[in-house]
Amino acid sequence: MKYKKLGNTGLKVSEIGCGAEWFERHTKEEVKELVDYCVLKGINIMDCWVPNPETRSNTGEAIKDSRDYWIIQGHIGATWQNNQYVRSRNIKKVKEAFEDLLFRFHTDYIDIGMIHFVDEVDDFNKIMNGDFIEYVHQLKYEGKIKHVGLSTHNPIVAKMAAESGEVEMILFSINPAFDLLPASEDILDLSNDTLLQNNNLNGVSKERMNLYKICEDKNISINVMKGFAGGRLFSNKDSPLGVKFTPVQCIHYALTRPSVCSIMVGYDTTDHIDDAVYYENATDSEKDFSQTLSNIKYNNYIGQCTYCGHCAPCKVGIDIAMVNKFYDLIVTEDNVSDSLCAHHNELSKNAYDCIECGDCEKACPFGVEIISKMRKAKKVFKNK
Repeated sequence: MKYKKLGNTGLKVSEIGCGAEWFERHTKEEVKELVDYCVLKGINIMDCWVPNPETRSNTGEAIKDSRDYWIIQGHIGATWQNNQYVRSRNIKKVKEAFEDLLFRFHTDYIDIGMIHFVDEVDDFNKIMNGDFIEYVHQLKYEGKIKHVGLSTHNPIVAKMAAESGEVEMILFSINPAFDLLPASEDILDLSNDTLLQNNNLNGVSKERMNLYKICEDKNISINVMKGFAGGRLFSNKDSPLGVKFTPVQCIHYALTRPSVCSIMVGYDTTDHIDDAVYYENATDSEKDFSQTLSNIKYNNYIGQCTYCGHCAPCKVGIDIAMVNKFYDLIVTEDNVSDSLCAHHNELSKNAYDCIECGDCEKACPFGVEIISKMRKAKKVFKNK
């Protein structure tokens, strides 16, 4: 298992994580088996937004003997009312739910206190200017949370969070289908196939690239949810893009996006865990998502780098995908980022070393004009 630094938090987390939502459909014994198997396979980060008391208790019992091993993302604002989940900003209900999480997890702290499910700009502003954020500050002061995160499906809200100075990491929905979609405050738009079949959608949306840029600038890591689009991406029939991906391809797509640290995966069986962690030993061919992307019926990535790595190897050793990634992030906004320039210039080989042989362009499945991009990158990064 590979481990990555989670932004500026000082935490090192497995790049394959555990989404505890799926524990809702399992017994106490089954949850214990899954948690223990995650530990065996090196998974050390778990996201738990589920407010269901039984699921919380089952999970808490399962991690009781390995609590110090786990890095827990526990959500603030996910409550249980009248035997059902309610996203709440009522501070009394929020406090009760978070104290319940601590109690059922047999712990006095949560590693990352996640401000839960903020998709609307107005909701974000109210949180950041009211008693909700004051409660978050109180939890951190008391040591009940060590770091602050936020979960959202809206790249505009995610960017606001990254720029707020309050949030240290973001839980965000990323997969090849969602990346095409423009920002929305309605989570149902993520499953709206009509939007994805709009021929005006072409490559990763500007709002998402802007989010990736600011996170890269500020060293704020993104952890991924919905990386498989609820499993819809695994069949031609159900895939919103009309093509199917493998779990390994979806994981690789998520982990190759800028600023992404870890992907949260739900597990029903130990075989599901094996399927996810197989990624660590998968071949480059098995990870390759480029051919699948090129077969999308309604949208395409032609002319846009997807960081798939087909351009490698470079004769002089340039990590072309990484240079393209930094350049793409730079040009999403007018200002040239000092940190992104530093990232580029610190590469052992970068755009300045390009000899314009053209081998990379011949190998690129998306027709990216790599030589031209390298020339542009030289000009951009030379200014710094």
